Amino acid sequence: MAHVSAAERRPQLIKAAIDLMAREGVAAGSTRAIAAELGVAQATVHYTFGTKEDLYRAVLKQLTDDLVAQVERAAPRDGGFAETIAALAAALWRTVREEPANYQLLSELSMFALRTPRMHEVHGGHYRDVIEATTQLLTRTAERTGQHLAQPAETVARFFLAGFDGLTIQRFAWNDEGSEAACLQALVSSAVALADGRLTLMTVPVD
Repeated sequence: MAHVSAAERRPQLIKAAIDLMAREGVAAGSTRAIAAELGVAQATVHYTFGTKEDLYRAVLKQLTDDLVAQVERAAPRDGGFAETIAALAAALWRTVREEPANYQLLSELSMFALRTPRMHEVHGGHYRDVIEATTQLLTRTAERTGQHLAQPAETVARFFLAGFDGLTIQRFAWNDEGSEAACLQALVSSAVALADGRLTLMTVPVD
């Protein structure tokens, strides 16, 4: 059998881990099971990644990179500010409906990372990357359309993503497409209103 370098094996193992855990859950993602998914020896996983946590780190980063790429691809090149945000939300929601297992895996891995000290930084990096990509997209869209942002682009991005994450979790727990559509429209309208100043921020005591 021809030798396969670690550089070639790495993306194969990441894909195998994603396929397995998206299908059966994070708890099923042992190095033995992931190796069997790809049809290689368990030692190959450890040789390529070192530990299971290192493989999970790579999986979380891959899922994050894929999500950021989806955000970038979803942005239309023309249309007004509100229309662009609506198109972005609609495109992202289609990926939730079409690839629910990957979104659920991302949520599961995020919770696992919070419980695993060696993965804390990659968990934080996931959110930073997604927020940064969405912030840049909002900034570019505002500049292209001449839209004045009443709030910092990052504030609008974090608001939108928080709501979108919430809708995603709700879909996993309770699939109600009629309510989902209305809530997504409300989220987009609120994000646009926050951006253009029609929605004002209230002072909330958080001490």
